[in-house]
Amino acid sequence: MKELVEVIARALVDNPDEVVVTETEKDGETVIELTVAQSDMGKVIGKQGRIAKAIRSVVKAAASREDKKVVVEIQ
Repeated sequence: MKELVEVIARALVDNPDEVVVTETEKDGETVIELTVAQSDMGKVIGKQGRIAKAIRSVVKAAASREDKKVVVEIQ
């Protein structure tokens, strides 16, 4: 899942070198934290959060194939 989020984020931003994705386990679910440059935050979130919601939907669909619960946090 980490690689999926990283590929999507790098395609969206102007500074792909500043994209950092970390994956941790908390309470039986996987938490993926996406950190981008401050200037790229709007590109990752999108108008009214549409892009962020789309990223979460894609990750959730991929996780459901493996019977996992995954949460994506954007920082």
